[in-house]
Amino acid sequence: MSSAMAIARVRTERVLGEFPTAEAMLAGVDALVREGYRTMETYTPFDMPELDERLGLPRSRIGWLVAAGGLVGMVLAYGVQWWANVHDYPLNSGGRPVHAVPAFLLATFEGTVLFAAFAAFFGLMIWLRLPRLWAPIDEVEGFGRASVDRFWIAVGIPVDGKGAGDGGARAIEIMRGAGASNTVGPVAA
Repeated sequence: MSSAMAIARVRTERVLGEFPTAEAMLAGVDALVREGYRTMETYTPFDMPELDERLGLPRSRIGWLVAAGGLVGMVLAYGVQWWANVHDYPLNSGGRPVHAVPAFLLATFEGTVLFAAFAAFFGLMIWLRLPRLWAPIDEVEGFGRASVDRFWIAVGIPVDGKGAGDGGARAIEIMRGAGASNTVGPVAA
């Protein structure tokens, strides 16, 4: 059996821990990282930039996508104007040049912004696989409060077809030791 086939058969489940404060959740993340857990997601009611470093997340590449979209928009907007005014239908009015760069700048800027915004919006939708109307984690009791006043950690637990693994018991124990008020698991990913 090839390694690609073996990887395809491994499914991932998650165990969840609910924390009452941001500090308790950060302690839980630190404890899990110390124990070697690397597949984690956090759900918080507000942005916590310090989590990126603690979880070892790389810097987002969406900026490059937006820059590429803006560049395409700039080239297209300028190109359309050049094609229409210089090549397809040149008008000599008052001895002005047909390729007047200052006249093309405003529409070129608008095209740049438009395509960059489209790249950001649709790029994020595709990258994050949105809209996702339902996920198994939505069924966990109290998980809706993650957008109000609770902090959650979801730890990925790989499970092979034979049921090997501890089912996340060690991760649950670590989260409880770090101050989790509630633990749930395993939940399908």
